[in-house]
Amino acid sequence: MLEPTNDETPAGSPAPGMAKAVQDYIDERPVWSDNTPLAISPMTGMQWKIWSLASCGKFFEGLVVFMTGVALPLIASEFGITPLQHGLVSAASIFGILVGAIGLGGLADRFGRRTMFIVEMFAFAGFLIALTVSPSLPWLIVCLFGLGLALGCDYPTAHLMISESIPSTVRGRLVLAAFGFQSVGVLAGTVVGYLVLKNIPDIGAWRWMYAVAIAPAAAVAWFRFGVTESAPWLLDRGRQRDAGDALRALLHRSPPHPREIRLRPPASTARGTGFAELFKPGMLRSTVLASVPWFLQDLGTYGIGIFTPTILAAALGHRTTHVRNVADLIGSDVLAAKGAALIDVLLLVGIVAAVFLADRFGSIRLQVAGFIGCAAGLAIASFSTAGGGIACVFAGFMLFNFMTNMGPNAQTYLIAGEVFPTRVRATGAGFAAAFAKAGAVTTAFLFPILLKDIGTQTLLYILVGTSLAGAAVTWLFRIDTNGKSLE
Repeated sequence: MLEPTNDETPAGSPAPGMAKAVQDYIDERPVWSDNTPLAISPMTGMQWKIWSLASCGKFFEGLVVFMTGVALPLIASEFGITPLQHGLVSAASIFGILVGAIGLGGLADRFGRRTMFIVEMFAFAGFLIALTVSPSLPWLIVCLFGLGLALGCDYPTAHLMISESIPSTVRGRLVLAAFGFQSVGVLAGTVVGYLVLKNIPDIGAWRWMYAVAIAPAAAVAWFRFGVTESAPWLLDRGRQRDAGDALRALLHRSPPHPREIRLRPPASTARGTGFAELFKPGMLRSTVLASVPWFLQDLGTYGIGIFTPTILAAALGHRTTHVRNVADLIGSDVLAAKGAALIDVLLLVGIVAAVFLADRFGSIRLQVAGFIGCAAGLAIASFSTAGGGIACVFAGFMLFNFMTNMGPNAQTYLIAGEVFPTRVRATGAGFAAAFAKAGAVTTAFLFPILLKDIGTQTLLYILVGTSLAGAAVTWLFRIDTNGKSLE
């Protein structure tokens, strides 16, 4: 039987002893004694640690943002909120993500990926604690905004912590797998909401829903101290020795390999940073591709995701115009939460499909197909108001959830972190996430108002149009990054 060895270098890699790029070391694969390379680069413990802790951030986003859909009826009852205030509560955390992505996410280009990776999670845990003891509606809105602020910073930072530290051959599937934990969080949020309501049938039960996440968030924040800084970022900042040390920590394995690290400076000599760089002729195509389809996708995903319990309760005929008592409210919310959890399972199925298909078909093709599938799902759901019944709502929303996570909800996140150079990668990804969340804020704020004013069917028709527009923009401005080195 042949034994693996690292004495020889696969074809296409720099020769031993030569200065290499960071990605060359990360992508380097052991070879068998007959010079046959392994199919993939083996991951180290540090690489898996970074991936796991970054995945936790996406889990918390899904948990907190979409659990709001279950908590909203209780919050509305406790504080006696109007439709306008209902929209403010729904949009607060998403607006925080917008501000955090554009205002804090770019700080990872200035202060480092690891620094912001740690700070954002401690901020998240702090705002969670404050939220559970909110004495008034304004305080609650501020805390939800603060949660979003921390999660917005995590959007570009967590992506770059993964993508700048793992082999190119598995980058797409691992970034998408981490992003998939958002869907796990979405499902967990509805399940947690349901279990809390069943065990604490009280108006204040919504506080316990959010309190569940405090201890896990604090633990994740602490463990993030143990990860290494991004070597590509350090090298881009001219800190070659620190980059070498970070790369050794990242690739630590037994027996040790590589034994010697000699890094060459980045190929790019451009030093411009900041948002102005994103709109220069050479970068504009990347900016449009990363941000516009994501904006169009979030219009539907956040509106449908947050308000699925509300729409289901109305469609099932269990949402009364005048709630007679707490039992009526809890019963309606429990029923809607169960229906939403069933539909949200398709988010997990969709992200699993994305993980397995991304490296085979590429992000662009999956994003276009996903947008078209989302339009089909929303069109089917709209038939419920024209005699199609509740079956159309379930079938349409399930198709929408599957296609959005196989396509645009996952692929927009992946693309935004790959189409910009290292010096502005966090800034570009942060801008794209913020621009997208402008769509999410719009739909979260306007959804309860539009549901009342123009009706479910018309609103779903509008979202069909935005999904088709997303497919068109993606194809017109396409850039293929599948399997390519980010350097």
